[in-house]
Amino acid sequence: MKHVEHFHGSDLEKIEQIYHIKKEDITSFSANVNPLGVSKKLRQTLSDNIDVITSYPDREYTSLRKEIGKYVKANYENIIVGNGSTELISLLIQIKHPKNALLIGPTYSEYERELNLAGCHISNFTLKEDVNFDIDIDSLKKTIINSIDFLILCNPNNPTSSAIRHDKMRQILDFCRDNNIFVMVDETYVEFANDMEHITLVPLTKEYKNCIVLRGISKFFASPGLRLGYAICSDTAFLDEINQRKNPWTINSLASVAGEIMFQDEEYINSTKTYINSERETFCKILSECKNVKFYTPVANFILVQILKPGITSKDIFERAIKKGLMIRDCSSFQELGDKYIRFCFMSREKNDELLEVLLEVLK
Repeated sequence: MKHVEHFHGSDLEKIEQIYHIKKEDITSFSANVNPLGVSKKLRQTLSDNIDVITSYPDREYTSLRKEIGKYVKANYENIIVGNGSTELISLLIQIKHPKNALLIGPTYSEYERELNLAGCHISNFTLKEDVNFDIDIDSLKKTIINSIDFLILCNPNNPTSSAIRHDKMRQILDFCRDNNIFVMVDETYVEFANDMEHITLVPLTKEYKNCIVLRGISKFFASPGLRLGYAICSDTAFLDEINQRKNPWTINSLASVAGEIMFQDEEYINSTKTYINSERETFCKILSECKNVKFYTPVANFILVQILKPGITSKDIFERAIKKGLMIRDCSSFQELGDKYIRFCFMSREKNDELLEVLLEVLK
């Protein structure tokens, strides 16, 4: 077997071609999707509402936005929806058209791609491993003040699974507001956090007009194929501009109905939080007893691990795991990390045990 490239969690077809393993036999620990799958309530209700595809959805998606508003505890008029958070990221960057953006790395690569397409100059602020990838506000301010007009934060961050809580976030937002800097916060993984209420920026959007919060249903609600994203911002003029620029009906009727259902599904939401918390604690306990790894306390549904054993790289562990049909993320594609880091999410108890067995066998 030869590891010829880095794979995204959705690249199962590529894995199938290169490693000759049927994609149906691969468990993706790199996609970071809720292992509970689609909720029973959503599965049943979508089936019952299949006829909605015979008509156009409401252009304003009012009913959907109201359900999202209840879910995130925000005014629905401050909410905009799109074809996944990826569409909203693209629209936001196109409209703001920043000249100098700052990325906090290592982080999700799509931000850089969209900024490059907009012709934006990109600066980088690197999170330090020796402080467990926690953000240094004073150092960040010194970097921001250098002609930056756009800041992107992934919170909790991918791939570090670290988070910025309200005390530090207020410092960042205050500083950016004073320096005419717009802040985009991607909260794709915030719902997996134990102390979500101390991390999510949504309550602070009422105070700060210089920011927007993005979320989606791909990860927490295990529905990447529905392509439903949403954003919260108190600058209604800016939201109006996004609505005017984006195509109408970018969310199909089934996705709109699904959104209204899933945000009300408290049983599924609570079950997910309970399960992820339990698996997160289990992984941390077991890894803490292995002297050849260092893990960084995870906030989200995935964990970043540093390999301390000499002679073993992320490529080695990737290939050992894929032979068992277990696909983890080789983090050497993140230039700030190198070939000693892997990332994986929490899947079913059975599959988690299989992955732990592989890791401990290689790293013991």
